[in-house]
Amino acid sequence: MAKIIHYRNKCIGCGICFELQPELWRMSMKDGKATLLKSTEKKDIFILPIGDNILQQSREVAKACPVNIIKIQ
Repeated sequence: MAKIIHYRNKCIGCGICFELQPELWRMSMKDGKATLLKSTEKKDIFILPIGDNILQQSREVAKACPVNIIKIQ
């Protein structure tokens, strides 16, 4: 199973992830950074297992991130 890995502490808050995949992302009102919904945190890295049905869309989100802090494994 693939997973999204988000290095949130390096986020610049551009919002492209939320625009492209709003079912998985939110922009924090507190600090303006993106939040990966339903993910688990481990040392400031957020991880969310995903199914094949959203894998391609998630790859597009990772590619669109201007600071390259979203990875798909």
